[in-house]
Amino acid sequence: MKWTKGLVVAAALGLTALTGCSGGPAGQSGGEPAGASAPAAAEAGAFAVITHAGAGDAFWDVVKNGAEAAAKRYGVTVSYQGDGDPARQSQLIDQAVSQKVDGIVVSMANPDALKEAVGKAVAAGIPVITINSGGDRSREFGAITHVGQSEDVAGRGAGDRLKAEGVGKLLCVIHEAGNVGLDQRCKGAAEGLGGTVERLQVEVGNLADATSKIKARLQSDTSVDGVLTLNPAVAIAARDAIADGGSKAKLATFDLSADVVTAVKDGEILFAVDQQQYLQGWLPITFLILYRDNLNTVGGGLPVNTGPGFVTKDNAGQVARLAESGTR
Repeated sequence: MKWTKGLVVAAALGLTALTGCSGGPAGQSGGEPAGASAPAAAEAGAFAVITHAGAGDAFWDVVKNGAEAAAKRYGVTVSYQGDGDPARQSQLIDQAVSQKVDGIVVSMANPDALKEAVGKAVAAGIPVITINSGGDRSREFGAITHVGQSEDVAGRGAGDRLKAEGVGKLLCVIHEAGNVGLDQRCKGAAEGLGGTVERLQVEVGNLADATSKIKARLQSDTSVDGVLTLNPAVAIAARDAIADGGSKAKLATFDLSADVVTAVKDGEILFAVDQQQYLQGWLPITFLILYRDNLNTVGGGLPVNTGPGFVTKDNAGQVARLAESGTR
């Protein structure tokens, strides 16, 4: 019966879902981690992953790779969709509920905007797992768990390391307005640094403008001796801004890309906070299957941390090989 249901829902989800089932790439190769074996025997099902990812944000390609690899591993169907507009993200959740999927994975950059839609899913008996942002509201909304990192803890860790590098005045670059997780990162960094932290708003979808804004800020205040970006693409924009503007500010970032890992290896970026976003795609699908088949809630429903780890010059070479394959 489950297999039949899975096929029906897969058809309703359309071509995107079928792509997810194939475990194909999302802008990168996106294979399973080394050592993964053939798909385990499991009842088929259909799951929806709905994030707040905007177009062109490579960070979420890795999340998608993880979800699709899990789909392939377990023989289920996963559809992945992202929209940076909370209203449209809510509509995608409503759509998944109407399609009666077996589980929903959702990131909550703007929790209040998604509360009603997530509530409808829970009321319909569809298990929900939140990922990435919004962990503080996850249980309140009825999700069975949250998969991500504590942004406060990660921010403090970054601030501690920047302080040890001698940074006293930091520019914290926010790339998504209203994202609670980014706000928590900057707050945590301020606590760890114990110095001055200014915030600068940029748009991740316009990196040329982000470079210009960061460069202008560094040139207007030469006492800024550190830059912390919260996105890998913005990190590269900041690297270029520092070089173009002749600034000596030290740079660190949250999250990885192949370019960021190379920059860390070359000494252009001090370190990258690694929340291992591949796991934020892989683990929720695994957890939903365990819940469906065995009513397991990993960690008793408490958040499951995927980070923070730190990629530095010492380990960047090893991580670089994994980033190229789309799993880091």
